[in-house]
Amino acid sequence: MVYIQAMIPRHLNILLADDDIDDCLFFKTVVGSFPLPTVLSYVHDGEQLMKLLKESIAILPHILFLDLNMPRKNGFECLTEIKHDDKLKALPVIMYSTSSERDLTDRLYDNGAYHFIRKPSDFLQFKKVVHYSLTLIMQGNSVQGTRNNFILNVENNLIRPEAF
Repeated sequence: MVYIQAMIPRHLNILLADDDIDDCLFFKTVVGSFPLPTVLSYVHDGEQLMKLLKESIAILPHILFLDLNMPRKNGFECLTEIKHDDKLKALPVIMYSTSSERDLTDRLYDNGAYHFIRKPSDFLQFKKVVHYSLTLIMQGNSVQGTRNNFILNVENNLIRPEAF
């Protein structure tokens, strides 16, 4: 009998698309505290993101964190374009925003986002939910979850996937 061990990367290649410099610094600090070595790349608008993904990189990142509200092309438009491109559609995309309207989360789920993170205002909560997201990818959970675990939120110091 032959056993095939899942390939665990030696480092996580993470791409962040966010126009807010403060949020990027927050994110850099959070990712830097993850127990596995990481490589973090940034883009600051949707057009830069799509150009990078389609023209500039040969190997896709392990995960894309995509802010919903960006200039030139918003996160929703980028998500739609990514999921309709044969080369890009397998890329795990985690959307995040301060907004959490039901209609919005429904549309993001229907368009193929893996999870949605409500940006918590507290740094420790943000760290927990990002670490949880990265751990999911490390464990090989690189497929879209169900509606019951789509929204990731931190309550009482626990990560709570929420139905919507």
